[in-house]
Amino acid sequence: MDAKDIEELGKALSKAIVGGDSPASLLSLLEKLRKGVKITEKLLRQTKIGMTVNKLKQHKDPAVARQAGDLVSKWRTDINNAKSAAVRASSSNGTASPASTPSQSALPKQPKVKHDVAPDKRNTKTDKVDTNVTGNATRDNCLKLMYDGLAHMSEEPPDDILRIARAVEVAAYNAYQPETSEAYKSKMRSLYQNLKNKSNPGLRTHVLNGDIAPARFVVMTHEELRSPQQRAEDARLQKENMDKAMVAQEEKSISASLTCGKCGQKKVSYSQAQTRSADEPMTTFCECTICGNRWKFS
Repeated sequence: MDAKDIEELGKALSKAIVGGDSPASLLSLLEKLRKGVKITEKLLRQTKIGMTVNKLKQHKDPAVARQAGDLVSKWRTDINNAKSAAVRASSSNGTASPASTPSQSALPKQPKVKHDVAPDKRNTKTDKVDTNVTGNATRDNCLKLMYDGLAHMSEEPPDDILRIARAVEVAAYNAYQPETSEAYKSKMRSLYQNLKNKSNPGLRTHVLNGDIAPARFVVMTHEELRSPQQRAEDARLQKENMDKAMVAQEEKSISASLTCGKCGQKKVSYSQAQTRSADEPMTTFCECTICGNRWKFS
């Protein structure tokens, strides 16, 4: 299998990842790579197939993750063995070989993609990402919302963001289907708003790096989506309001003998307090319960 064939398989694998294809489809493509590719470091660098397979090491299906990991390990071993053989051959011939010089791993981690667009301006349009992948306009629009929310202030590569956004949309659809239901649409709007919330940047990071799985993310309550700082502030305000509610209130009595000078009604509440020296009479504060008129006397 030459470089062109490997690149075609790599494209098919990337499309299957983004499209949320079944584990059986992914396993079939990985098997073709395992049997049909005699890997070299040159092929890995030329086709970038190692980066594509590396993504599947974190796949939610254990069989897919395991086979991807095994394939990466096999390719690394094959390349290291080839290098060792080249070193031995060079030593036997008494000549030096570039292969004897330690080089970067044949399967490096995928580098961060640097964007010309400012992080706070990133979205499907600036990243040139096509979210029309489900065949359904409503779901494609919701997938766009998820990408825009996750890409905001992010430095992650577009492919990685699209993969997570797709997983979130699929999880939401599975939880709230059909796509025409208000539950599905309102949940997607809510998740988007929370992802874009300036006071909760950690939420985006946790979803993108897998700390919060898509299936968990789509069922989190409004309270669970809030940042620890927001929850702490809510708790502080709740305690403050509780403390105020527990402060003893001035006790008032209702008098049938006092008459309101404004409306003439005799439903007057009153309380007394010592506002002057102890040998002076107490001051009586009155309030009509009918019209709200207030006065005092001593």
